[in-house]
Amino acid sequence: MKRICVIDYDSGNIRSVYNALKKVLVGSKSSIVISSKKEKIKEASHILLPGVGSFKTCIEGLKRKRILNVLEEKVFKSCEPFLGICVGMQMLATKSFENGNHVGLNWIPGKVKKITQSSKSLKIPHMGWNKLIMKKQNNFIKNLSEKVDLKKNFSAYFVHSYELRLEDKKNLILSTEYGGEITAMITKENIIGTQFHPEKSHLFGLKFLETFVEIS
Repeated sequence: MKRICVIDYDSGNIRSVYNALKKVLVGSKSSIVISSKKEKIKEASHILLPGVGSFKTCIEGLKRKRILNVLEEKVFKSCEPFLGICVGMQMLATKSFENGNHVGLNWIPGKVKKITQSSKSLKIPHMGWNKLIMKKQNNFIKNLSEKVDLKKNFSAYFVHSYELRLEDKKNLILSTEYGGEITAMITKENIIGTQFHPEKSHLFGLKFLETFVEIS
């Protein structure tokens, strides 16, 4: 039985993520909990870190909960599947330059910078549906493609003004185009991050979450 923990740090689209997971797990014996309690995180087989708002607010909220040690133990020692969504992905970076200079978790080296506005017609924030571009095939994408036709359903919903610029492109799985290449999905061993919101991405997003939950 899978035990899924959505990290509650007073910042993030938690309820939407929870509701999407409930749809994915209909008929399953798996459990979902929204929590920042260390014992609940320790019990989890899968961890999700949503994020909405500014990098500073999110990273400070996460640190305020005093759960970084237990998160790192679960991710790096127990190697449990971890998914960071939107700012939840950006916090995995080394640092962010959103309204200042802020230190990230440095789980996947990179910098968070404002999307380059290459033309006046390009609106910031980047908001809405965008086609995804395959940069690298991996087991996750292979398993996802068995659940949904990626030739027909390969778009996701984005809402962001800042983007993650990776130090090493080997961690880049999916990108999208918005005035240039935007990081859309990253992986590093058991860690996954998405700039898009699976919980808002209809069939594709639900199948994405289902694929994540099925990781053993």
